[in-house]
Formats: sequence, structure tokens, C-alpha cells
Amino acid sequence: MTGLRVLAVDDEIPALEDLAYLLRDDPRIGEVAQARDGAAALRVLDRAIADGRPIDAVFLDIRMRGLDGVVLGRLLSQFANPPRVVFVTAYEEHAVDAFEIKAEDYLLKPVRPERLAEAVRRVCVSAELPDGDGTGRTDPGTIPVELGGVTRFVASTEVRYVEAQGDYARLHTAGGSHLVRIPLATLEERWSSAGFVRVHRSHLVAVKHIDELHIDSGRCVVRVCGTEIPVSRRHTRELRDLLVRRARKGRPE
Repeated sequence: MTGLRVLAVDDEIPALEDLAYLLRDDPRIGEVAQARDGAAALRVLDRAIADGRPIDAVFLDIRMRGLDGVVLGRLLSQFANPPRVVFVTAYEEHAVDAFEIKAEDYLLKPVRPERLAEAVRRVCVSAELPDGDGTGRTDPGTIPVELGGVTRFVASTEVRYVEAQGDYARLHTAGGSHLVRIPLATLEERWSSAGFVRVHRSHLVAVKHIDELHIDSGRCVVRVCGTEIPVSRRHTRELRDLLVRRARKGRPE
């Protein structure tokens, strides 16, 4: 591999040059193109596709003159083979937009080299390139959460179960819980490939964390890392069959 081909986009020249410098300093990156606004970025992307050397990832500011980064990110998601998007911004409030666009990461300025290195790693994993996690698999989703004024991305692999709370969802992890402004139905769709199943209108659980399932007086319950979660009648048989199939697959010959 010759390295990732990336595009840095920012309408502030010093910020653009600093970002491009940091990207070029990463040995996993082979080429760094630059654009000072959204329209110029689209032209660079079009030329790269026409030359048969498409851009692998776009490191994108959000608040820019003309076409802003969120709108550009949505346009990129409509490409036949969209580049990975990493937002690089001074503003925290667009983290939910980044999740909806399925951005690989969301970096806050000033960008720390170690955080940029982590973002490049995520791009490598998503693109199934070397220097990712070595598995060739990608986490189907991370969610931005606010912790003391700092935006952190929680990976689906950290979550044990999710509880609906109105238009919000509470993510339960080993370290605590996080309330995010995302409907449970959206997470169900995004995380089905990560082993999450709907067991109740208010609960989504990671199957790998289910310790047991039991039925008492017609009421079905699953235990997830010590917490009992109700299972609705409509989901009981499907969940039981799923657990039986998983148990059979794990049984030694």
C-alpha cells in the first residue's frame, strides 16, 4: 500500500496548513490534497475520481463560507463510493450531525497529534487497510456523548444495552451510562450488524452480553451483566431461537 489519499478542507489558511502538515507527518498517509472551501473540495474529489485515484478520506472543517462542512458531508455520503469523513472543528454542537452522516471521527481544534493519529487509524479500519486494528472489520458505529464539556465517541462495542427515554436513548456501558439525543429505532437499524437486538419497545441489548433468559409466570426476562431487562411477547421466541443458535455454534465438536 502506498498510503491513504486524503483531502484537508478549511477556509482558514493557517488552520488548513497546520492540518495538512500533521497529516503528512503520519506514515499511513501517502498524499494530502488541500481545499479552502466546499466547492473547491468537490472539484478536487471529482478530478481524483476522473484520474482513477479517488480520495480515501476527507478531513473537513464545519463552519466555512459558502458550502459548510455538514452540507458537504451529506453530499459526500451520496457518492457511489463515498470517502470517509472526519470532522475537524472548533465547535462541539455538531457532533450529532457527524453521527447521522456516519463520520469516522469528530476532532476539536486545536487538533492534538495523538487524536489525529486515532482518527487516521479509524479510517484505516473502515477502509480495511493495514495499520487499522488488524481484523479487517469496522465498528458499525460510534456515538458522540458529552462528558464535562468534552465530546467523546462511545463505540457500540462498549455498550451492553440501550434504554429508550422519550426521543433520547441511554447507553449503558461498564463505566456508567450516557444520555444521547438519538431515537432507539435509529440505533436498532445502525447496530443490528453489531449484534444488538430489540427485546422490548424500550430496550435494545447486545446479545454477547446476555447472561441468561428465563420465563416466570409467562413473563420473559433477560439478564445482561447482572441487570434484568423485560422481553416483550412478540420478541420472546425470536430471541430464544437466536440464543439457542448461538449456543449450538459455540458447542465443541
